[in-house]
Amino acid sequence: MRLLDRYVVRNFLQVYLYCIAGFISIWLIFDVSDNISTFIDEHIGLLLAVRYYATQVPQVFIILLPVSLLLALLFTLGRMSRANEIVSMLTAGVSLPRVLLPLIGMGLLTVAASMTLNYSLAPHAELARKTFLTEARARPEAFIQGQIFRNRTDARTWFVQNFRHGGNTFNNVQVLQQDANGNILINYLAIRAFYRPDTKTWDLENAKVVHYDRAGNIIDEQLYPSLKVEHWSETPFRLGSANERAEFLSLPELREYLHFNADFPATLLAPFRTHLQYRLALPWTCLVVVCIAAPLGIGYSRRGVLSSVAAAVVLVFSMNFLTHLFLALGEGDRISPWVAAWTPNILFTAIGLYLLYLRASNREALSFHLFAARRIVAQ
Repeated sequence: MRLLDRYVVRNFLQVYLYCIAGFISIWLIFDVSDNISTFIDEHIGLLLAVRYYATQVPQVFIILLPVSLLLALLFTLGRMSRANEIVSMLTAGVSLPRVLLPLIGMGLLTVAASMTLNYSLAPHAELARKTFLTEARARPEAFIQGQIFRNRTDARTWFVQNFRHGGNTFNNVQVLQQDANGNILINYLAIRAFYRPDTKTWDLENAKVVHYDRAGNIIDEQLYPSLKVEHWSETPFRLGSANERAEFLSLPELREYLHFNADFPATLLAPFRTHLQYRLALPWTCLVVVCIAAPLGIGYSRRGVLSSVAAAVVLVFSMNFLTHLFLALGEGDRISPWVAAWTPNILFTAIGLYLLYLRASNREALSFHLFAARRIVAQ
């Protein structure tokens, strides 16, 4: 790494880390203030509270990383511009894209970190927050009651009295094995069904297996204290998928849901297809922020710095608004999932590259000229 790159990265990292630490501290203070009375009333121990906040950090990082990146870029480049360091670099023959190259590299590292968190940890954080107090109280509400699951591929229907979300044990289970015409061939009844993920098998306790002929007559009944079933493709996640919400699922879980429920109506699958693409698109928001903030954070004159910084903030928050708008349209099956997830990134990346072109050629956007002209007239 060149000396110039190290200098730019050092100035940026100092502000970036301060922004991240500051936002984390502010979030923690406000969240503890909101929840401290609940923790005391429910006798939540210190270790359990620490574990709860550890599950929330990935989701908070996903939110604060783009904002911290925006503020750090604007502050670092604005300070270097005021000290005429950017002008000196350009005078020395270094192009503007080359000056910004280490910052783009930091943006890519932030994308990688955001992608890692958004793969599984961040989606599960919201669900952990919603179920935290219920699990801590160990009340019956933690169990899902009266679940029905239809496996259309293997022609099996499950009826489950209750089970704990995320668990492998299902109570009072009935499984109907049918043929292609919907006729019941085998009826499995069990007091309890337990799934073993290491062997991908089901253990049925106190099981009763009833065989039927094509006319629905019983031809055989057998009782088993314990029955091991190896050929069923269902997993606890699939059995509980009817209660799943797309925003709480990780990337592998979304793919699994779409794979095994591909025969669902398009309107039911739209939220899951949209969030699958959204999981992939969201981390790249950090790089889009770099494309917008980097050219606008540089000012060749003191007069243009304020309007450029304001424009950067407005553009980033406009992108956040459009992201949620397109996400809602995709969940409602109004537009395709790919368009819903990637359009804001593509649109504002184009805007950022255009602004970078203008800044590299020592020009400003028309709106900035008009804003500056109005301010001069007002003075």
